[in-house]
Amino acid sequence: MSDIVSSSSDEDIVVAAMLLEPEKNNGMENHAPYVYDTMLLPWCYNGWLCTHLYSIEWQEKNIRYLYDTARIRYYAGVRGPFTGCFLNHMACYDQHRCVEKKPEPSKSLMFCCCEGNLCNRNFTWEPAPTSPPTIDTASIPMINENNDLRKVVLTLVVFFVTTIAVATIYWLYRRKRLAHFNQLPTIEPHPLPPPSPFLGLRPIQLLEIKARGRFGAVWKAQYKTDTVAVKIFPIQDKQSWVTEQEIFKLAHMDYDNILRYIGVEKRGDNLQAEFWLITAFHEKGSLCDFLKANIVTWVEMCRIAESMARGLMHLHEEIPTNKSDGYKPAVAHRDFKSKNVLLKSDLTACIADFGLALIFQPGKPCGDTHGQVGTRRYMAPEVLEGAINFSRDAFLRIDMYACGLVLWELASRCTAQEGPVPEYMLPFEEEVGQHPTLEDMQECVVQKKLRPIVKETWRKHTGLVALCDTMEECWDHDAEARLSASCVMERVALQARLLPRLSPLGPLPTGTDLNKEPTMLSGVF
Repeated sequence: MSDIVSSSSDEDIVVAAMLLEPEKNNGMENHAPYVYDTMLLPWCYNGWLCTHLYSIEWQEKNIRYLYDTARIRYYAGVRGPFTGCFLNHMACYDQHRCVEKKPEPSKSLMFCCCEGNLCNRNFTWEPAPTSPPTIDTASIPMINENNDLRKVVLTLVVFFVTTIAVATIYWLYRRKRLAHFNQLPTIEPHPLPPPSPFLGLRPIQLLEIKARGRFGAVWKAQYKTDTVAVKIFPIQDKQSWVTEQEIFKLAHMDYDNILRYIGVEKRGDNLQAEFWLITAFHEKGSLCDFLKANIVTWVEMCRIAESMARGLMHLHEEIPTNKSDGYKPAVAHRDFKSKNVLLKSDLTACIADFGLALIFQPGKPCGDTHGQVGTRRYMAPEVLEGAINFSRDAFLRIDMYACGLVLWELASRCTAQEGPVPEYMLPFEEEVGQHPTLEDMQECVVQKKLRPIVKETWRKHTGLVALCDTMEECWDHDAEARLSASCVMERVALQARLLPRLSPLGPLPTGTDLNKEPTMLSGVF
């Protein structure tokens, strides 16, 4: 077979070209590239001659082809090559072989062109090697930056988690040494050195944890030859430590029925700082704990009740300046309860724990001091309602409501009542259980106006019936009708002396008239 010949003149180059469909193995017949036996073409010495349309006949399978030097037309199903010539195609210069170099020809067609006689006799497909995908180097710094950021964040997270874990373990270790709070400091009278504002980090040896309260832990400790109580406040409760100091440092606070103050110290620095309050130590502990384990006789009950009322009276009292000491303002305890009443070895009581106490300086208002503080079980109705009159008398009457509940605790364990003495119970424990919520107490005390049950067997004893009347007047729903601490003290002392078979508590305060009717709170202040 002869191939298409491309000729050239002095002015133009005639280029031979071939267009064909690649072989496929998809179930159709395979075809090799074809070259034509004859082709009617003019001598292409002018460019316009190559734009004319000519027909080419190929008898195999009776398929008719159309060839145009400017464009190629073919019908669906046509297979085979199209060859011809055209002028001045830049891609064909100096190409003496007809080679297709595209790696993947578009539309399943292959094209090659070359320069020279019969150069398109043999068609060759030599796909050029594909270049590897280029990498956008601009994104590499961003990836590295992101990786660095992740490393920094991860390092910080690990650091903070480790710090929190170590701090938590240290806190748990410190708390593990402290027993759960069941009582206030326990105290025993000993000859002690006079109070000093600071002990100057004197050698104090902590011996035994005795209690843990709202504002700190209480230790039994050794200071020189004396046994003392050390109440340790953490840094977050420093204000309670400051408040207790202020109360103890008031004039006339060195009183038999007020816990004896020795001094204060600050141990440690920064977050490890601890604030120590050193007081006398009483072995019998709080009245609450004593009544849990012991019953009391009429004499013992009167001794405890009278001394407790004396201590509360002294705290509430405003004492003017005298030759021996300065002015003492009135003080409200605001957390009075049996756990804050300590018993000495002779069963006389003293008042402790002044972390919530409020001082009433003359001529100065109470301000907007938060009134709903203290222990829920001992809160007065006006405290539970949040309806406190922010005056001195209002706060003192709140203390007297709680005093009535403590008197009930004493009477419940007194052997003067008929029949067996019941087990110790907290006030309202029968009504609200051991862990009442604020809502429980509001429903019980404010809405239902309930009070601890006074048994009929108590009223069969001459002395107990008077004590029952006293406690009921202390917890009256009307705050202005409540008794004062001095009135309670006088009543208890009177009943102790009216029963000749019972030994008296000792001398009454100077000026006490046994025939005088006790005064009400509203008439005292």
